[in-house]
Amino acid sequence: MCSIQKFTLISAIWLPLALIPAASLAQSSTAAQRSNQQRPNIVLIISDDHAFQAIGAYGSKLMPTPGIDRIAKEGAVFNKAYVNNSICGPSRAAILTGKYSHKNGFKDNENSVFDASQDSFIKQLRSGGYQTAWVGKYHLHSDPQGFDFWKVLPGQGQYYNPDFLVKGGTERIEGYATNIITDIAEDFLDGRDASKPFCLVVGHKATHRTWMPDTSDLGLFDQVNFPLPANFYDNYAGRSAAAVQDMTIEKNMRMDYDLKMSSFGKDGQGFVKRMNPAQRKKFEDYYRTVEEDLKNRNLSGKALTEWKFQRYMRDYLSTAASMDRNIGRLMDYLDKKQLTQNTIVIYLSDQGFYLGEHGWFDKRFMYEESFRTPMVMRYPGKIKPGTKVNQFVMNTDIGPTLLRAAGLPVPADMQGRSFLPVLTGQKGAGQDAMYYHYYENGEHSVSPHFGIRTSRYKLIRFYKRVEAWELYDLQRDPAEMNNLFGKKGYEKITQQMRSRLLQLIDHYDDNEARKLFTRRVAPDG
Repeated sequence: MCSIQKFTLISAIWLPLALIPAASLAQSSTAAQRSNQQRPNIVLIISDDHAFQAIGAYGSKLMPTPGIDRIAKEGAVFNKAYVNNSICGPSRAAILTGKYSHKNGFKDNENSVFDASQDSFIKQLRSGGYQTAWVGKYHLHSDPQGFDFWKVLPGQGQYYNPDFLVKGGTERIEGYATNIITDIAEDFLDGRDASKPFCLVVGHKATHRTWMPDTSDLGLFDQVNFPLPANFYDNYAGRSAAAVQDMTIEKNMRMDYDLKMSSFGKDGQGFVKRMNPAQRKKFEDYYRTVEEDLKNRNLSGKALTEWKFQRYMRDYLSTAASMDRNIGRLMDYLDKKQLTQNTIVIYLSDQGFYLGEHGWFDKRFMYEESFRTPMVMRYPGKIKPGTKVNQFVMNTDIGPTLLRAAGLPVPADMQGRSFLPVLTGQKGAGQDAMYYHYYENGEHSVSPHFGIRTSRYKLIRFYKRVEAWELYDLQRDPAEMNNLFGKKGYEKITQQMRSRLLQLIDHYDDNEARKLFTRRVAPDG
């Protein structure tokens, strides 16, 4: 609450209302509205599993992304944005609370339920005079708190004709999820209290597995043959944790569930159950043609694996195309409503994703493709268009940054820090290292692990499923293929990285990692 509002309320306690001049009350109200209007509005767009490798602003040639690229062109692209825990729910919990998973309590998607009663940057904004809303994917297994309005997908949600959780029940809306989420976002903005600044979080389901494009985008990339990543046929030598995962395109990408081939299993038909007749016909006609072509090819071995890669890329990127189009649509809405100049817009994914690197899909690992997330930000008058941010930032930093931009204090228990000084070029701003901790020990057989990344090196400690250390020189080995831990000549840098990692463990007060840090582990073979 601004000082003028506080004065008005305090005065009303001891002054009879009749003795306060009407003109003074009107001036106070007008001044309060003017103060609110000068504070930036906020639109935070969070996608799911969107790879920076698929975005034009990051140099990708895989597909055009004019919606996201516009934000980068008119603001900043973050070349070193990272997440605390590369999995959907925990990343969202970290964004909301500004705290690592061991502090906010949401460590994994299998066993965690978010305690929505805890503090968040949204609650701080709301108590500071903002109108707040979350629409679309939320995925925290509890009703949102701190929002004036929310309308969210249950769990992962559905691409076609999705259900939405609302206060008091569930509502099904016919259409394609990405379009519907944008409709709801615009409806909220149309009906908002224009006397208050707003913070709107838009959570897209795209580009989450199983990568189901809108019917208008089916076949969008069918004439494109995508290049295999250089390490597509990685043999995982010297990296035992990478060797035991089950997220390879070759062995673990399902023909029915992932690639929609109906004759390969029951899940090839399961997708159409929610569809209306028109949607179902377009969907079945398209994938039937694809499957007939596959059968005629009679592929096996590497040829079949590479066919699966092409199908994966075509579905994934076609799903991303609808999301980018809707991001552009929301930017156009802000223009039309004359909100552009006073609205912060941030787009990011809840984590990165593998597009065939190491032969994989999915995320979870601390390797760059999943640890690093795309993030672009527009803040007219504060960020110079075309800015490239090469300092480290974390998803936990978003809440503190937005609170500072709104002129509000950052709660002491938030572990993130504002990156506004980085954007304004303040000397000495930024961080020299990133800390990571992944906990889930079920899906895709990725071993839990924690670690540190500096400007050149990365040190990872795997535990539970695999007990191992890994060390990478990212300057010489950006694809993270050569584990240097225990190798002759790297004793000094290993000790330096271990010492810095322990400092971060203590800084973030991660007791579990502290105990595991001292346990002896043999070098990977």
